[in-house]
Amino acid sequence: MQALATTSARRLIVIFFLTAIAWPTRAQNAAGVTDKEILIGSCAALEGPSSILGRQTVVGAKAYFALANAEGGVHGRNLKLISYDDSYDPTKTQACFDRLMAEKVFALGFFVGTPTAVKYVPMAESNKIPVVGLFTGAQVLYAPLRHWIINVRASYYDETREQVTGLWNALNFHKIGVIHPDDPFGATVLEGVREAMKSHGSEPIAVASYPRQTTDVDAAIATVRAANPQAVVVVGPPNTVAPILKKAHAAGWKPLFLTVSFVGTDELISQAGADADGVVITQVVPPYYLTDLKAVAEYRRALGQYFPSERPNFVSLEGFSDAMVMVDGLKRAGKELTREGLVRGIESMHEVDLGLGPDLKLNYSAKEHKGLDHVIPTVVRGGRAVPFTDWSTAAPK
Repeated sequence: MQALATTSARRLIVIFFLTAIAWPTRAQNAAGVTDKEILIGSCAALEGPSSILGRQTVVGAKAYFALANAEGGVHGRNLKLISYDDSYDPTKTQACFDRLMAEKVFALGFFVGTPTAVKYVPMAESNKIPVVGLFTGAQVLYAPLRHWIINVRASYYDETREQVTGLWNALNFHKIGVIHPDDPFGATVLEGVREAMKSHGSEPIAVASYPRQTTDVDAAIATVRAANPQAVVVVGPPNTVAPILKKAHAAGWKPLFLTVSFVGTDELISQAGADADGVVITQVVPPYYLTDLKAVAEYRRALGQYFPSERPNFVSLEGFSDAMVMVDGLKRAGKELTREGLVRGIESMHEVDLGLGPDLKLNYSAKEHKGLDHVIPTVVRGGRAVPFTDWSTAAPK
């Protein structure tokens, strides 16, 4: 009887140790990671008046993920992106974020918009989950440094500095106005213009806001027009900037209008038509038709193969570029993926050439989470955004 008890005890000990040995193998994968898959989550405007921006950002990211998966994925794991809608509405951010957390995603990316981003940032930080690539250049994402937030694009401060410098030095335009939505997006671009003008000992000659996501812009147009500015920075998504251009031109007001990359250049041209002609738009990725650039050619190939019904545009090219950074960071993190490892992997990217052109090389570090700072000014001519280096070519005709 005693021998039987001893044998049973030995069996229990063996089972215990086998379980202890097997447990780390089962537990080694981080949330959202299996031996075959890495799950990434996104919240973006998939519905509502600004849905073109969210949908195209996600399309671009998915196109690159599909390309990466076809080439073996990341350390043998396929990438899967799940995206949910927040309609570019700050009140919907918590529900969207909670939904992704319930899915136990490994990391986040490809978010769209400043008013929503300022809500997601503290959520991501409190959950210690990386966010890689946001379709916004809001300064709050860049300074102070946020460990879990990885920006790819140049900031709105970079864009407005390029705009003001070009206006001031090349065109001798010193009377600059701003029309912006009454939200965090409008506030950060306005502050960027003010900072840029401060370096010239000046400030905007007139500023007016309008209710976000509306076309209630008549009062703002009248206020800024009364100051007789030579140039006006118009802030907003395409569904609000297009009506501003149309109403201003219909009233006979034709200063040099400028806007930042968030406007969704191709959708703005589609909505504004001929009224978009002559508008200066600063870009953070090169034009999608410059297929001599390696990354642009890859983007066009992936879009044609995996999303043949989608037309190339600046927005999906940015989503594609953000996904390139995400995938490179995952590869650098090693096979035993951790969220901290992803951040460290991206921080190890120095002078990395994505194939977007010689001026667009990634530079990250533990003290810098903005990969790119180069801005490409373009002007709309004949329904296409044309890049330029000589600001005199952007003068109103």
